[in-house]
Amino acid sequence: MCKAGASGAGMLCCGRDKGVGHAFILRSVSILEISGQVRRGKVLSVELTETCLQRIEKLNPVLNAFITVMADEARTQARQADAEIQAGMYRGPLHGIPIGLKDLVDTAGIRTTAASELFKDRAPDSDAEVVRRLKAAGAVLIGKQNLHEFAYGGSSLVSYFGDMHNPWNTRHITGGSSGGSAAAVSAELCYGAIGTDTAGSIREPAALCGVVGLKPTYGRVSAAGVIPLSLSLDHVGPISASVADAAIMLQAIAGFDKNDPSSVDVPVEDYVAAIRRDVGPLRIGVPRAFFYEDLDSEVSAAIEHALTVLAQLTANVKEIVLDVSTDRSLQSAESYKYHKQWVKESGRLYQPETLRRILAGEKVSETEYAERRRELEQIRCDIGKAFTDCDVLVMPTMPMPAPAIADLKKDPTMLRPSEIRLLRNTRPINVWGLPAISVPCGFTNSGLPIGLQIVGRHGEESTVIALAHAYEQATAWHKRKPKLEEFSAEVGAKIHGRS
Repeated sequence: MCKAGASGAGMLCCGRDKGVGHAFILRSVSILEISGQVRRGKVLSVELTETCLQRIEKLNPVLNAFITVMADEARTQARQADAEIQAGMYRGPLHGIPIGLKDLVDTAGIRTTAASELFKDRAPDSDAEVVRRLKAAGAVLIGKQNLHEFAYGGSSLVSYFGDMHNPWNTRHITGGSSGGSAAAVSAELCYGAIGTDTAGSIREPAALCGVVGLKPTYGRVSAAGVIPLSLSLDHVGPISASVADAAIMLQAIAGFDKNDPSSVDVPVEDYVAAIRRDVGPLRIGVPRAFFYEDLDSEVSAAIEHALTVLAQLTANVKEIVLDVSTDRSLQSAESYKYHKQWVKESGRLYQPETLRRILAGEKVSETEYAERRRELEQIRCDIGKAFTDCDVLVMPTMPMPAPAIADLKKDPTMLRPSEIRLLRNTRPINVWGLPAISVPCGFTNSGLPIGLQIVGRHGEESTVIALAHAYEQATAWHKRKPKLEEFSAEVGAKIHGRS
């Protein structure tokens, strides 16, 4: 195991000449595409893993996407994967594929920090359930990724291990809290990543970094062994380069877990098959009130264009009205409850803004908390009525593109308001507990990504995946890649104070 940080030369090619004159390239190759080559032995897992490690070594000093690179463990897992595949023990499309983990997902014997000084040396005794399932699928776990401290924010500018930087323009934020995970996938440091989402922390950074982020139904993926922010709102899900890859990852990690009280015991669908589903009969609901208000003009234009594409793919697109709760007291109370002991004993080890947010939950009484919990259950029951005349909801993932880091740091009082605005369209989906995905739907004139959010009924991840994949294939936004190599050395020098 090694700590991220050193820079060095990187290579993009990761293939051998097997007598067929074909070398496979990491860039622009999805899990769906490369897994078949791995299965047939045309590409080795050790080759994919070394390519990712070399790319991390080259670009992580610029992006700061990883806190801990599990190089030794990843190489061992890759060799094991190759041996198993050669022996005919193929486990599925994640077998031998390098995947990253947000650094609040427990890994046995490997530090899990939540990007906090408080946990900087914490090494849990056991794996999170999602890690056990990835290992069972044969995935190569390549490292622990940076995040907004304790997942309590949407900028990823609050971390003991430093700011994360957007691959499309490293002077801009990645979004959060899964900022390192989204940046790593966008910059192709790994083939996919596991993030968490309490108010938008998978979908927001995915949108701002130009990749796919899937938040499943509440309880669909176990959160056991994941450091919580708010137990009533926390979700675990994949960040990937394509919708098909998100489906592959969800297939591996979804399912009931008796050790997670929030886990739902319902059958797991074939999410990968969903990418072939006919979306023609689907009815789209557009909740313009609230979700389409105060949009950046370029975001608005991109979303309107996306709606015209969706109208051609589906039965109809119609406007609907939703009742949206903006109360945050439940999240505040649950966050404070988890941190209460450490705040009193070691408050100085938290970043000041994180500590301020945690302490806000101290004011929520037990009576108020119980009432908010009852309201949450009723809200989650009532939201089903929104799908009477539609099958999915569509809205912008973010009302604006990624802000510049300097702008938010210049006036620290703007950090919280900016994050609240960024998470405005994603937070209600966590309250409702509905499955949702963000897919790329355009770029600003300055080259920053824009995301489209598709939301489905409880338990209908397959519907969300089907429509997202159909939209993705009808457009070309997902084919664009950031050109980090062009300015990595220059920006890296500035980031680390060498010029």
